[in-house]
Formats: sequence, C-alpha cells, structure tokens
Amino acid sequence: MARLPGSLLFVCNLNRVRSPMAAGLTRKLYGDAIRVESCGLEPTGEIDPMVAVVMQEVGVDLFDHQPRGLGGLTLEAFDMTIALTAEAWAPVRAAVTASGAKADYWQTEDPTVGEGSREMRLEAYRVARRTLEARIVACFGPPAEWE
Repeated sequence: MARLPGSLLFVCNLNRVRSPMAAGLTRKLYGDAIRVESCGLEPTGEIDPMVAVVMQEVGVDLFDHQPRGLGGLTLEAFDMTIALTAEAWAPVRAAVTASGAKADYWQTEDPTVGEGSREMRLEAYRVARRTLEARIVACFGPPAEWE
C-alpha cells in the first residue's frame, strides 16, 4: 500500500491551472488525511476560469483561489513536493535534494494551449483533471484506504 505523506506541495508555473487543480483533487480524495498546498514559480492574476468550471463539475470549488508563489514557502517543510511542469522541476529538485524530502515530476500537459470552441477547450481541461486524478490515486492509493 502507498504511504500518504503528511504534507504535500504541488508546484507549476503560475498557480492558475495545474497545481491548484491537483491540490483541489487531492483534498477532495483524501480530506484531512493530508495537508495540501499549491504554488507557482511566478504567480499571476486569478484562477483560470476554465479550471474553476471543470473542477466545479467534480465538486471542487476553486473560484476563490488566489495564485501564490514559492516565496513564502519552505519546500523542505513538506514531506513531498510534486512539480507539474518542466520549468518547476529544476528548482523543486534543487530545493529538496539537500533536505532529503521526497520530490517527483509529473509532466502535465498545459490545457490552456488548446484551441477551438469553448467545449473543445473545456475538454482539454477535463483531460488534465482526469490525468492528475489518476496520477494522484496511482501514487497514494484509493481514497477509501485513508478514511
């Protein structure tokens, strides 16, 4: 059985799409069994509206999410840090290597680059959501194990 870390940090570029999506899914799946945070390398603006919509479809409210950066966080304070972009992987790996904390890189496609109708673009976000959820469950096990 996988071991659920006590604290987990997801890192992406802007903290507007992938990392808040992953954090929201993890909270939904495991509740209070894990402390989950998210941040970006260069946080900017507000949550991507498409993220808020596709997350609401699965019962996760991200409409009030405010992007935040690495600045106020100590990566070594987390049991595990997961980078979701290639740009985030290098600083995450460098920061946690000396501390012995666990780090991983989950390459996650950027749904914001999709084109087409609104529905086609939303589907790209849904694919990212399903991919992240599958990775989370594969890494930490079925949520029922942690209830």
